[in-house]
Amino acid sequence: MEYCDIYDASKTPTGKVLPRGTPTEKGEYTLVSCVWITDGKGRLLLTRRAPEKRASPNLWENSGGGVLAGETSRQAIVREVYEETGIRAEEEEFSFMGSFQEGDAFFDLYFLCKDVPLEALRLQPGETVEARWVTVEKLREMIASGMVAPPIARRFFMQERELLKRIEKLYK
Repeated sequence: MEYCDIYDASKTPTGKVLPRGTPTEKGEYTLVSCVWITDGKGRLLLTRRAPEKRASPNLWENSGGGVLAGETSRQAIVREVYEETGIRAEEEEFSFMGSFQEGDAFFDLYFLCKDVPLEALRLQPGETVEARWVTVEKLREMIASGMVAPPIARRFFMQERELLKRIEKLYK
């Protein structure tokens, strides 16, 4: 069984640990790490959620997941990216984009530049069933057609300006 640390409204650990998926009390939060991975050519990596996933089955998303008890946000994103895609990256390769609170969780957002051929990816059974590199314009089209998990679509539009700045920086 996996456990997660519980945070207060100011994102300070409370010392409380709960089994993952256990409902939190009012004013308690978990922590989630997410990343936008680019190939350095203006494309973003998306993975398609497995059909057996309870939330948003068969829809596309960026990599990420819950921070486990005792982990930092960066440690969690390194683990999640490797578990979901097989991509190995060091903590310092992830650039922090910001944090926000949504529902009963805080989300730490990262950016990673890693050019990996699709055939080199190792997708996690039960989590991811397909991957593709897409342009930002293609991602917008996928969102408009309902192909992207709704929470990911919302977060993309929240982060789009910062994400585009980071992608453009790679060309300079």
